[in-house]
Amino acid sequence: MTHPDAVQEADVRQTPAETTPSRAIAPLPVAVGITVFRPTPAQVAALCARVEADPRLTIVFDNGGLPPEAATGLKQRGARVLSEGRNIGVGGALDALARAATAAGAAQVLLLDQDAEFPPGQVAALEAALARLSASSPPPALVGPRPEAAPGRKAPSAPRRPEIPDDGSLVPVEFLATSGSLIDLAAYARIGPFRSDFFIDGVDLEWCFRAWARGYGCWMETQTALPHRVGAGVIRSRLLGIEMPRQPPFRMAAYLRNSIYAWRLPHVPRRWCLRQAAYLPLQALLYWADAGFRPGILAGLAGGVLDGLRGRLGRPRGLPS
Repeated sequence: MTHPDAVQEADVRQTPAETTPSRAIAPLPVAVGITVFRPTPAQVAALCARVEADPRLTIVFDNGGLPPEAATGLKQRGARVLSEGRNIGVGGALDALARAATAAGAAQVLLLDQDAEFPPGQVAALEAALARLSASSPPPALVGPRPEAAPGRKAPSAPRRPEIPDDGSLVPVEFLATSGSLIDLAAYARIGPFRSDFFIDGVDLEWCFRAWARGYGCWMETQTALPHRVGAGVIRSRLLGIEMPRQPPFRMAAYLRNSIYAWRLPHVPRRWCLRQAAYLPLQALLYWADAGFRPGILAGLAGGVLDGLRGRLGRPRGLPS
C-alpha cells in the first residue's frame, strides 16, 4: 500500500538513467517529451521523422519495449533516450520527462504519446497560447489542443471549468489529457509531480485538479486539435447514454481504483466526486456486459473498487509483464 503522503518522495527517487546523445543539442525554451511503450515499427519510424523535422530538444522515455536499434536511431537523430529498464507507469514517465526538460534548461515541455500526430507547427500554436496566458490570473499550468477521436475511438473528456471566462479561442478546462499538453515547468515545480502511484489512469485528471487548487489554470486551445487513440474501440449503450473506451481488464480496474481513491483528495472538487459516484457504476455495468458478464471480469472490477477504498495503489493487479 502506498501512503498518499509518500507520493512525492517516491517520485523524487525515480531518477532515470539517461543515455548519452550522439550530438550536443542546445537547450530551447520548449522541449518535447515523448513516452513510448512497445512501439510498432511504424511508430518508431514516425518518431524518427518527427525528431528530424523539429529543431526542439526531443526527450524519449522508454517505458519498455523500445528495440535497441530504434533507441540508437533516435539518438543519432539528436534525441535523448531515457529508461529505467522497466515499466514505471505513465506518471513516473511524465515526471522523468519533466525533470529532464528542466535540467536541459527548457521553460516548457510538450508531452506526447508515441502515436500522437502533432506536428511541430501545431506546437508553435500552443507556445503562443501559453504566452498569451502568461499575464492572466490564475497563471497557466498548461495549455493543450482540443481532443478529437481518432477513427473508431473515443476522445478524452475536457470539461469546462466553471466560473472562469474564455480568453478568445482559449477555454478553461477542469483537466486535459497529458498527451498534447504544453506544461509550464515553473508551474510544475510548484504544483508538484504527477502521481506515479496512479500508474496509468487518472494521472492527468488529478494533476490538473491539483493545479487549480494551487492557484494555476489549465486551458484548451480550441483552434488546434489532436486525435487520440485511447483503448481498442468504443463500448456504447444507447439505453444508458454512455460510451467509453474498450480497455483491457487491468486498466478498467485501475481506472475504477484511481477514481474512487481520488474522492478522498481535498483538491478534487465535490461536484466531480458526485458525478463520478453516479457514473462509475454505470460504466462498470456496461464494461461487464460487453465482456459477456464473465464472473472473472466482475471480480477484477470489484477488486479495483476495493483497492481504491483501501488506498492500495501502485502497479495494477493483472498488469502484463
